Amino acid sequence: MTVERLVQEYKIERTDIFIAAEGDDNSAGEERAGSDTEAGAPTPPDRDDAALNGGIIVSVDIEDEAMANNVRASFDEFGAQDIAG
Repeated sequence: MTVERLVQEYKIERTDIFIAAEGDDNSAGEERAGSDTEAGAPTPPDRDDAALNGGIIVSVDIEDEAMANNVRASFDEFGAQDIAG
């Protein structure tokens, strides 16, 4: 959700947003979200095709300090942990 907020509301180019697994192994994150949950109607079946085995790191390449504050606020809004910058 944070990435979509940054792209749609703050017009940050997707090429300036980087997403990687926190460790050496691939990761699908630590909790189910979006289309992997029962939030929609009709309710999709639970998925078990990707292990929830670690966090992800999202970073944004920006130079404007005012935009940096918006980026940090967006990460905070959607529950990011260990926000640095």
